[in-house]
Amino acid sequence: MAELKKFSFDTVFDAAGEVAYAAPRPKRMFTADEVEQVRREAYAEGERAALASIAALQQVALAGVAAACNQALPNLAAVAHEHRVASANLALACARGIAGAALDRFPEAPLQAALASLAQEIEATPRLLIAAAPDLAQRLQALLDDTAANLGFAGAIQVKAEAELPTHAFILDFGDGQAAFDPEAAAARVTAALQAALAAEGLHAEPLIPGAQPEPEG
Repeated sequence: MAELKKFSFDTVFDAAGEVAYAAPRPKRMFTADEVEQVRREAYAEGERAALASIAALQQVALAGVAAACNQALPNLAAVAHEHRVASANLALACARGIAGAALDRFPEAPLQAALASLAQEIEATPRLLIAAAPDLAQRLQALLDDTAANLGFAGAIQVKAEAELPTHAFILDFGDGQAAFDPEAAAARVTAALQAALAAEGLHAEPLIPGAQPEPEG
C-alpha cells in the first residue's frame, strides 16, 4: 500500500476570512544577476561532485597499483636474482676462457711467479723438486735455470713429469715445505665461493629501487 500523507493547505484563512498563511509560490521571473548566481552555485556544486568522484577513482586506481606491485615485486626479485646468477656464471666462463688462453700462451708464468713469491723459503734449500704435467715439464728446465739464477737460488732444480697432474698444474717441493698450483682446482674453488655467496644473498640483495630500504624478514 502507498504511504499515506497528511494533506496540507497552501492557503489558510482565519475566522475573519483573512489569509492567515499562504505557501510561498515558485518564483517565475528571475533577474540576470539571480540567474548568474544560480549558474555559479550549480557549477560549483557540479565541480565539487566531479572532484569527489575523481578522488574516489584515484583511490581505487592506487589501490589496484599497490596490489599489482605487491604481487609483482617478489617475482621481480626472483628474476633479478636469476639475472645475477646468470651474469656471475657468464663472468666465470669468460674468466676461465681468458685464463686458459693465457696459460696456453705463457704456461711457465704461474711457476715463475711462485718461485718469486717463495724466494726466501727456497733460497737456502739444496735442491728444488718440481713435479709438473708432462706437457709443461718439457718446457720448464731451461726456463727455470734462468729464473733461479735471477732469484739467487743456488740449489739444483729437478723437473719431474707427473702424468697424474692436470695440464698446467705443478708442485714445488723445497724440503721444508710444498707449494702447488692446479688451475682447475683453483677455478672450482672460485666457483664454489661465488655460488655460496649468491646462495647466502638469495633474494635479499641490494634494493631493486635505488634508495629503497629492504623489508625486514618476518
